[in-house]
Amino acid sequence: MFDPLIAISGTLSARFLRTLDASDGVASGRGFPPRLGIPDAMERPNASEPRARPNAEAIDEPRWHASLAAIGALILYVLLPQRLVFGPAWFAPIVVLAVLVPLSIFAPDRDDETKLHRIASIVSIVLLNIFNVLSVILLVIDAFSHHPKGVAGITGQRLLLSGAQIWTTNVLVYALWFWEVDGGGPWQRSRARSAAADLKASFLFPQMMVDAQRVRCVDPHWKPLFLDYLYVAFTNALAFSPTDTMPITRAAKMLMLVEASISFVTIALVVSRAINVI
Repeated sequence: MFDPLIAISGTLSARFLRTLDASDGVASGRGFPPRLGIPDAMERPNASEPRARPNAEAIDEPRWHASLAAIGALILYVLLPQRLVFGPAWFAPIVVLAVLVPLSIFAPDRDDETKLHRIASIVSIVLLNIFNVLSVILLVIDAFSHHPKGVAGITGQRLLLSGAQIWTTNVLVYALWFWEVDGGGPWQRSRARSAAADLKASFLFPQMMVDAQRVRCVDPHWKPLFLDYLYVAFTNALAFSPTDTMPITRAAKMLMLVEASISFVTIALVVSRAINVI
């Protein structure tokens, strides 16, 4: 009489133990229980992306986008009043172009650059950054200093224009910084299959967080180019904080912090002073 009950009890106990064992597998990271029917792709979201990125198709990242930004920053610098320029007006263009022109000739694409090429790229950005910071310092000094009798300071209109030039230069310079440091540089990014597969990414773009299979406008092999970093630099300088793209590494956070600080000084102090003068 008890045989059926014993059989039923044994079956239920066996099922209960298998359920506990499967649950323990989920908690310990061994995977989902087979009976749930959950595919392996959901078990490990990055299963479709290899860790080592072997034989990834390299996408050329031209240098001329960044070169145009650097030349634009130099033009804005040269057009500043002489009292806001460090040394002779020709000094900064000569120094920066001495690095930029050979790079554009011998390494027009970032996917085939050497370590020396990348060092030269960073040096050119450092030079642009130094000259622009010096202009900010000279602009603040001139705006808030008392000029001797007979020596006129910068007019309100010229102060506004100079502030706009320095602010725009700041955006261009930090777009170059973001472009250079993200993911170990353009050469490293060109090796990745996509931005989401880049294991050294310094910025988290919206395209990296959206499922390309659900949102058709997102390319599954999307990678950021210079214009993407220019947008990030512009929004950070205007909002004094990240907008849609988040910095991940400490280096990226510090770069955004310095850019926002320079932008704040230019807008909040210099521009407000210029409005009072007008």
